[in-house]
Amino acid sequence: MSDNGIEILLVEDNPNDVELTLDALKENKLVNRVEVVRDGAEALDFIFCNGKYSHRDMNHQPKLILLDLKLPKVTGLEVLQKIRTDPRTRMLPIVVLTSSREERDIVESYELGVNSYIVKPVDFEQFSEAVRYLGFYWLLLNQPPQR
Repeated sequence: MSDNGIEILLVEDNPNDVELTLDALKENKLVNRVEVVRDGAEALDFIFCNGKYSHRDMNHQPKLILLDLKLPKVTGLEVLQKIRTDPRTRMLPIVVLTSSREERDIVESYELGVNSYIVKPVDFEQFSEAVRYLGFYWLLLNQPPQR
């Protein structure tokens, strides 16, 4: 990953949740390089360097993907499945960050290879704390394999 690459890919269609997430990242000084995409199709275009992201280098992937499940065009579960079935992207850290507490969503996410499943807290302070822990762990502590 290059120094000017994206560290976090935020896949979220709700503008309020995007703003809350970006505010929480900024508040915790973890907002260095974030790309926001608003639906599952755009997420796949970004990851696989298609469409308006065709200029991207496939070798420069985000350090972390924060993925909502309830997305327009392509669901979060479909995005997760496509990422995990491609050898070029299967090792990318993906954290589902969603409002869904449905057991079937949790089970299917883990069956498809998600690294973590987090239900969004409603309270901003709790949400900010959750994002802080996510960022510190995935961006600072986690040791991904060398590609």
